[in-house]
Amino acid sequence: MQAVGFWLSKRSQMHPERIALTVPGGEGYVHVTYAELNRRVNRLARALRSAGLSRGDRVAILSLNCPEFVELLFAAAKAGLIVVPLNVRLAVPEWRYQLADSGARLLLVGPEFAAHGPVLQQETAVERVIALPAPGETGEYGEWLAAHSDDEPVLPAGEPPVTLDERFIICYTSGTTGKPKGAVLTQGNQFANALNACMTLDISGRDTSITLLPMFHVGGIGLFTLPTLYAGGRVVLPRRFDPGEALRLIETERVTVVFGVPTIHRALLQHPDFDKTDFRSVRFFYSGGAPCPLDLIRAFHSRGLAFGQGYGLTETSPTHFLLVPEDFQRKAGSVGRPALHAEARIVDANGRDLPPGQVGEVVVRGPNVFKEYWGKPQETAAAFRDGWFRTGDLGWADEEGCVTLVGRLKEMIISGGENIYPIEVEQVLESHPDIVEAAVVGLPDPHWGETPHAAVVLRPGASLDSAALTAWCRQHLAGYKVPKSFTVIEALPRNAAGKVEKPKLVTMLSEQLGAKQRPSA
Repeated sequence: MQAVGFWLSKRSQMHPERIALTVPGGEGYVHVTYAELNRRVNRLARALRSAGLSRGDRVAILSLNCPEFVELLFAAAKAGLIVVPLNVRLAVPEWRYQLADSGARLLLVGPEFAAHGPVLQQETAVERVIALPAPGETGEYGEWLAAHSDDEPVLPAGEPPVTLDERFIICYTSGTTGKPKGAVLTQGNQFANALNACMTLDISGRDTSITLLPMFHVGGIGLFTLPTLYAGGRVVLPRRFDPGEALRLIETERVTVVFGVPTIHRALLQHPDFDKTDFRSVRFFYSGGAPCPLDLIRAFHSRGLAFGQGYGLTETSPTHFLLVPEDFQRKAGSVGRPALHAEARIVDANGRDLPPGQVGEVVVRGPNVFKEYWGKPQETAAAFRDGWFRTGDLGWADEEGCVTLVGRLKEMIISGGENIYPIEVEQVLESHPDIVEAAVVGLPDPHWGETPHAAVVLRPGASLDSAALTAWCRQHLAGYKVPKSFTVIEALPRNAAGKVEKPKLVTMLSEQLGAKQRPSA
C-alpha cells in the first residue's frame, strides 16, 4: 500500500475534488483534480498492458513537461512497468543509445519531437510510438486512453502485487565521463524521497509547488512533483522554463514552494519583473542540482525571501541532504544535514571517518539510494563500499553536522602537492562585482603538475582586467589557489541538471590558451 500508484488511488478517494495539477490547456492554464487524474491514469495503465507490455517492461517518454508525463509515472507504477525519461536536449544517436540500452518497447513522444519517432524505432526494441497531444488537444494519445476503462487496473491472475521493491524509473546520468549509465530507481526509492522532502521541509496538502526543472531529469520528478502529490498538494506544471512566465505563475497561482537549479534562480532574479512580483505566498525558494553561489543566496535573503539548498544525485532519487528553513540564513552556503530517512559520512581515501572541518568524500546510504545501474553489475558494485554509495563529491561537515560541498573528487586540482577545491575559488570570483558566474578547472603544468584556470561570465558592460582580478583573488586566497589565467565566455557549458560540464571547459580553455601561446604564421 506504499507503492507509488496507491498514492493516487487513495488521494482520489480522500480528496477527489482537490486540484492535483495546473497545466497549460490551450490558451491558458486549466486545473486537473485528483479524481480526474486518477481516472486518466487508470485508462493509461490498462492501455499499456493491452498494448502487450508485461511486468518490468520499459516505456520511454520524449517530451517537454506535460500532464501526460505525470500520468505515465503513476500508470507505470500501477502496472508494474518501468519509465525511461529521455533528455529532450540530446541528439538522435544519444536517444537511440538509451532506448537500445534500456530495451524500451513503447515510446511516447511530445508534439515537438513527433518527427523523430519513426527514426528512433530503428535499431531499438521500440515496437510502437504514441504521439502525445499539444495542450488542450486530444490526438492519438487521447483516443488511445478513451478506448479503455477508467476503473482501477487489475493485474493478471497469478501476478504478484506491485511493491516498493519494484523497479520504477531508469534515469540516465549526465554522462560527463563516457556513456551515460541508467540508474534504476525503485518505487521504494521514490517513496523515501517523498518522505524525506515532506517530513524535512514540512510539505503538505496546503502547498502548491511549481515544477521548473524538466521532468526527464530526476529533479523534475522528485523536487517536488511527486512529493507534492504524495502530500495531497497541487503542482503547477509549465511545459518549459521561462523566467517571466514562471514569475507570473508564482504570483497568480499562489505558489508556496519554488525549486530550481542556480541558473533558474539567477534567471528569475535578473528578470525585470522580479522586483514587481508578489511573493507573499512563497514559503521558500530552494536550490539543488549544483552548488549555489553565496551571492545568489544572499540576493534572495536581502529581499526578505527565504532561500535554502539541498544536495543529492540521480542515484539518490535525488533528495539526500536538506537545509531546514530555520537554518537558511545561519547556514547559508551549506546543503544541510541528511534528510529524515538518510545517512551520510565524510571519509578519507581509505573509507575512514574524518572529523568536523576536514574535507573528504561524501558517502551515503538510505532507502532513497538507487538499486543498480541498468545492465551494469560491475559498475554498480564499484559505486559502493561496505554498503555506502560513493558520491564522488567532496565536502566537510561542521560541528552541527551541516555539510558544505567543495567540489568533485575527479575535479580536485593538485598543484605542487597542494589540493585546490574549485568551488572555493569560484565563490571568490563570483563575489567580484563584475562577474556573474565562474568555473575553475585544472590544466597541465610542466612544473606544478597542474594549475587552476578560470572561465568567467562578465556582467553587461564590464570588461576583463586580469591584473585586478588576480589582486582580488590574492586578497581572499592563498597564492597557489589563484587562477593562472582568466578567459571570458558568454555562458558556462551546462548539462540538463544545471551542472557545469568541466570536461568541455577543459577542452575549451586548453584550445584557447594553446592558440594564444602558438606563434602566428
